[in-house]
Amino acid sequence: MSKIPHELAVFLKNIGVKYVFGIPGGPSIPYMEEFKKQKIQFITTANEQSAAIMADVTGRLTGVPGICHGTYGAGATNLSTGVGEALLDRSPLIAFTTEFKDEDRGRVIQMNINHQELYLPITKKTERLTQSNFNNLLRDAVETSLSEPPGSVHIGLPSDLAEKNVESELSSYKVKTKKVKSINNDYDEIKKLIEKAEKPVIALGLTADRFKLKDKLNKLVDKLKVPVFLTPMAKGLISEKSPWYGGVLFHAKSDIAADIYRQADLVIGIGYDPIEFNYEAWMPKVPLIHIDTSKVDITSDYKEVYEIIGDLNDSMDILLKETYPDYKWEKSEILKNKEKLFKSLMIKTDNLNPVDLITGLQEQIPVDSIVTSDVGAHLHLLGQLWKTDNNKFLITNGWSGMGFSIPAAIGAKLAKPENTVVSISGDGGFLMNCGEITLAKRLNLNILFIVMVDGDYSLIKVKQNWKKVEEYATKVTDDEYFKSDYFLGVPVLRLKDKEDIKSVLKKGFEHNGPVIIEAEVNGSIYQELITKDYK
Repeated sequence: MSKIPHELAVFLKNIGVKYVFGIPGGPSIPYMEEFKKQKIQFITTANEQSAAIMADVTGRLTGVPGICHGTYGAGATNLSTGVGEALLDRSPLIAFTTEFKDEDRGRVIQMNINHQELYLPITKKTERLTQSNFNNLLRDAVETSLSEPPGSVHIGLPSDLAEKNVESELSSYKVKTKKVKSINNDYDEIKKLIEKAEKPVIALGLTADRFKLKDKLNKLVDKLKVPVFLTPMAKGLISEKSPWYGGVLFHAKSDIAADIYRQADLVIGIGYDPIEFNYEAWMPKVPLIHIDTSKVDITSDYKEVYEIIGDLNDSMDILLKETYPDYKWEKSEILKNKEKLFKSLMIKTDNLNPVDLITGLQEQIPVDSIVTSDVGAHLHLLGQLWKTDNNKFLITNGWSGMGFSIPAAIGAKLAKPENTVVSISGDGGFLMNCGEITLAKRLNLNILFIVMVDGDYSLIKVKQNWKKVEEYATKVTDDEYFKSDYFLGVPVLRLKDKEDIKSVLKKGFEHNGPVIIEAEVNGSIYQELITKDYK
């Protein structure tokens, strides 16, 4: 029998946790001491939101639940933004918060709120840790966070818990994941639909990415010979070089991609999670085959919906064994439309614009890099234009919170230290969590932080333009953004001209430690690139 902080630290170590992200309070100190003894690094962030985002990304990349911590009240509410992100972006995460002891719950005390009520709608489970539930709750927390679809779990740590002893049963615990149960599988109807269809299309979502189905999907696409479309978080599953690649749904110039999928007489959704983009937001009124770990969510306007629900690897094996007819798609038509899509993105301006920067970065980025992108107008362009052949592209699209890119890049670098990591932010998104630049400096992480500076919240400007109203309250800055060669001790490289892209990026990649590139871009092109109507 040992103190609870010791047994908790041993448990986390056993399941593969290397980092706990957060901001501590007084009651956290005993836990931090035990983490240190177990060689789990407590990483103090500038903001709890960032801590949860870092935990989210480490969970995504390693498959081990990311761990974060916040203290009473304000610490818990700050943390909650990133915890909600893990829920809707489907990342395994366990969030711990310090809570008041039992006799003080409900009393009028500084910083005292009910953390379970706060976390109930943004987690898969929320509960307080006690001596009696210690073993069952921690086991369940890990398994719940990892079970389909993965997400966040919250555990409250009463302030007096650290002094209590517990008889742990978890010293040799091995992580167990629950296999997805097969339910409501409409195999017979689906086989008839596939045989009858003339122009089916495939739509891939983030579940397919989580199940690492890239090889199987490429084999299936080669077998079916039909166009493939991806949600933003599924980007990378099919190479942009594939003759059947149709484009990314929802992102820049997706109205051109729509010229193909609007011809479909059947949609086959594989690992398609509507949390990114509802089926009915884009697909024609045709039959749908939904193949995923969770049942479909679609409006009743769609009358023919058939499902294969279960483990996606098993489902893919079934699909790969089938024989398929020769469909009426012409490869040349798909290739021509893809060429039209990418050509439409290549807007030229006299001065540096985001297209110039993205294509320049693509030419220089090392193999096996991880690219993180913030939310904003630049993501609509980046999500469609960026080529993912030898790199990993990380975004938030279920939650879509600004401020993602910087902490995500830090989490990615810690999870995959051997990989080059690049963060891309707009000037608005950068401000949200730029305090974490100090953490990147403190840990001497080789991360290239690119900030696209156009002076505005450009996506809001685009939408105001759609509504034909005067631009209002969109200004980020009308002056020089950084005004210094350093920001929080990190060097700033300036990029103003197209001719300097190669040299500035080269200098950034060669720098030892974190470095910022301030890229002054012409954001006016977003008005032309971002599609208003997707259907």
